[in-house]
Amino acid sequence: MRTPKLFGASLLVLMAVSVAAAEKISMLDDCDAKDPAWASVGGCLLRHGEVTFAEFVAELDSPLASAVVGHQSWRNEPSFVAIDEGHTIRVENRGGRPHTFTQVAEFGGGKVPPPAGTGLNEGLVTAPECPGSVDIPPGARTKVENLGVGTHRFQCCIHPWMRAHIKVEPK
Repeated sequence: MRTPKLFGASLLVLMAVSVAAAEKISMLDDCDAKDPAWASVGGCLLRHGEVTFAEFVAELDSPLASAVVGHQSWRNEPSFVAIDEGHTIRVENRGGRPHTFTQVAEFGGGKVPPPAGTGLNEGLVTAPECPGSVDIPPGARTKVENLGVGTHRFQCCIHPWMRAHIKVEPK
């Protein structure tokens, strides 16, 4: 198999795409808006979601206080980004449910009290930054700016298994 060679403008376009992709994080979920059970927790705004509320709840199991387990469709993509100091990260909620993108000193539980029988946040210590965190509705965007050099932790304070690391490197 031959490996294609890239020259000049082609290489620059690939580099630009790589940099742009690395400076954006999408908050994702896959709730099924056709399932009326989602209405009991505020609804679902996705057009083509696949996960029923019952499937979502079945994945919530955090038997140890240090473990956080949730549905795999609820995630940050990518979950690790390395940027140069001074760069901005764009964060977009591309799911059908509200999420937060909250900087925390240490990962922990979220701000939502455990609904009876679901296991959401059950047995977890709430990250101190979560109470009062701002919900980002479906389709909305935010920016993360002015991070200092080092590795920064972010989590959704509603779905605390949605985690991301942003590593900021010096210029």
